[in-house]
Amino acid sequence: MCRWMSYIGKSVFLDELLYQPAHSLVSQSKDAVKAVTTVNADGFGLAWYGEKATPATYHEILPAWADKNLKSIAEHTRSACFLGHVRASTGATTSRENCHPFTWSKWSFMHNGQIPHFDTLRMGLERQLKEEWYLLRRGTTDSELLFLLLLQNGLDANPRQAMVETLSIVEQAMASKNIDEPFKACIALSNGNKIFGVRYSSDSKPPTLFYKTTPDAVVMASEPFDENRSGWRSVSPQSFLEISESDVKVTALSDLND
Repeated sequence: MCRWMSYIGKSVFLDELLYQPAHSLVSQSKDAVKAVTTVNADGFGLAWYGEKATPATYHEILPAWADKNLKSIAEHTRSACFLGHVRASTGATTSRENCHPFTWSKWSFMHNGQIPHFDTLRMGLERQLKEEWYLLRRGTTDSELLFLLLLQNGLDANPRQAMVETLSIVEQAMASKNIDEPFKACIALSNGNKIFGVRYSSDSKPPTLFYKTTPDAVVMASEPFDENRSGWRSVSPQSFLEISESDVKVTALSDLND
């Protein structure tokens, strides 16, 4: 499965997190520790926020460790909020259109996980989209489809409620086809002011997810960057996170009345 990281806080050069740590995201692209697949070489992508409300993006189908342009961009670009993703495909083709993060307006989205038997479920799930959202689909991944469903389900107004409704739609589609293999989703998305996260699985074994707070920032990632993993906290399964540069709020996905 894929690996990703997100950052919000004091403005930093992107390479301070993408390259410099001992177990950085670029390192994880060829030697992940907590993933089903240790190599994540089916493309990568970045989304970062600057002076404009909408994010800048960079996607490439090369392995992250082999792209000199990525290194140059990371060494010369500062941001106070950004997302990075290295991809291990679960079936969809390797193309820029299938590389995370996906973006629309102010939103950026990335995903680690899988909708089981997606080829069987894809048509039914795509039919859930209204035309205005379906026409935004550019790739073939389950991840992009999840993002579009989130947008349709009111991501702007209530990210957590939109997440619960979207996960429920997938679960209902699986039940209609008698699919009982687990649906797994570790998700990060941002509007430039906050980062939201989810660690979810329909069984008891969701993909790993951690976060770390410092005086200046919060980092959320599939795996800790540091060799000693000091300060990193594992996120409980079935959790929703709302993160600002100075605060992390973790709630159960089922707790929708507070």
